[in-house]
Amino acid sequence: MATRPDAILLGAGATPQWLALKLANRHGLVAGATGTGKTITLQVMAEAFSRAGVPVFCADIKGDLAGISQPGAPNPKVEKRAAGTGVEDFAYEGAPVVFWDVFGRSGHPIRATVSEMGPLLLSRLLELNDTQEGVLNIAFALADDEGLLLLDFKDLRAILAHVAERASELSAHYGNISKATIGTIQRRLLVLEQQGAEHFFGEPALELTDLMLLTPDGHGAVNVLAADQLVQSPRLYATFLLWMLSELFEELPEVGDLEKPKLVFFFDEGHLLFKDAPKALLEKVEQVVRLIRSKGVGVYFVTQNPLDVPQAVLGQLGNRVQHALRAFTPADQRAVRAAAETFRANPAFNTETAITQLEVGEALVSTLQEGGVPSVVDRTKIRPPQSRMGTVTEQERAATLAASPLKGRYDTLQDRASAYEMLQQRAGTVVEDPRPRSPWGQPDAAPAPTRPSDPWGRNGGMAEPPPQPQRRSSRASRQPAPQPQQGSGSILTDILMGNGGGRRQSPAEALAKSVARGMGSQIGGSVGRALVRGILGSILKR
Repeated sequence: MATRPDAILLGAGATPQWLALKLANRHGLVAGATGTGKTITLQVMAEAFSRAGVPVFCADIKGDLAGISQPGAPNPKVEKRAAGTGVEDFAYEGAPVVFWDVFGRSGHPIRATVSEMGPLLLSRLLELNDTQEGVLNIAFALADDEGLLLLDFKDLRAILAHVAERASELSAHYGNISKATIGTIQRRLLVLEQQGAEHFFGEPALELTDLMLLTPDGHGAVNVLAADQLVQSPRLYATFLLWMLSELFEELPEVGDLEKPKLVFFFDEGHLLFKDAPKALLEKVEQVVRLIRSKGVGVYFVTQNPLDVPQAVLGQLGNRVQHALRAFTPADQRAVRAAAETFRANPAFNTETAITQLEVGEALVSTLQEGGVPSVVDRTKIRPPQSRMGTVTEQERAATLAASPLKGRYDTLQDRASAYEMLQQRAGTVVEDPRPRSPWGQPDAAPAPTRPSDPWGRNGGMAEPPPQPQRRSSRASRQPAPQPQQGSGSILTDILMGNGGGRRQSPAEALAKSVARGMGSQIGGSVGRALVRGILGSILKR
């Protein structure tokens, strides 16, 4: 394969189109109408990043991205396309994939605690108004003050019921609390639970380092989130991915510009993140996208129309792959014109006209060059993937999961004593939760080789899970990232890194430490309330 150690090959137009690894953390956009090849482009990029030693996280919206785990089937047209786009020594091979699923059906479960999600993102998830969000904040503040761990849905329901019972008493200290408002929140929780969101809350919670695995031969893991069901609840999908971005921002240390990213994050159906989002949230999302670059993370939005992304965010996306757009209506024509204006013009063709004439698998490509200058846009044939273009069978998925290096890490739900159990003990009753736990265009040649292998270096053997890290119940128990230099000028960074104030220990952190020391006692009281619950939750109230 034609290779450059410092770049990945996207395809070929007048010249080969390379995406420089050291500039891949300047984010990007893959756009185009339905059926124009966006998913294949995402697959090609994910494969290439993996081969370059960069872990990837991406959502599988339609179920056809899962094929990246399997070698492609020999096909003369694919091999002809590979040769025509500058790929040498083309061979079919799958990527080292780790499957994930919020519902735990098609991959390892992904969970977060209620405390980690925080009141802001929960309010967006529940579509609460300002008054209702205020009451939810009171519930979280009370949990902090009284040492009540908020881990799963039953903990959240329990603390809301507790606040309702003590509404008159608590109103004097925290502000007015209406039982009717709490009732509204509880009904929204019921709706969310019926959509399956309760699977997302609990322990063991996701450790972000498990998204950044490397194989023995240095390939990055491709983390594929089964999202065909999740995307049926668009607000849950968008909030979940926004939570992941905020977690990455908070936990990863400042590293500046690296030779290649630590992680590349593909946000498919990216318009869902911004749909109906309040202005304050959009401003903070812009800050996260702008600042997470220095943590070594590249964010790539995949959407139908560039106008789906707010201009402030769109301006941060330096690497562009634009597939065809259709211009049937005046609104479509405005979208095409706006998309064309975001590229550095190429005198060889009219960009606006070209966008409407692109074939399937063809795109306008512009990437950042040395010095961060965008390249002149080029009409490019996207190279074919080496993995399967399509779905996997249940047997293939099961085999991938059985060989996963994370097998057994997240598969069993844990339910330790938290707010629900603590409040039951205070009331003198112990009530068990009744719910169950649980196409391509040169002459035909011999077929390209297929390289079967176990990407994790075990030759088909079962995976040994990595050593268990210290688990945590909430963000408050994590180690803070190293402080940035003073005078960074970023309010967001100052808040997250604690500049201007000392770090105070939360009840959750104190409890985790006491358990680790084997003391067996519970530590409560008001020991440092309201630590950073989530990057966005902690700053929107400024």
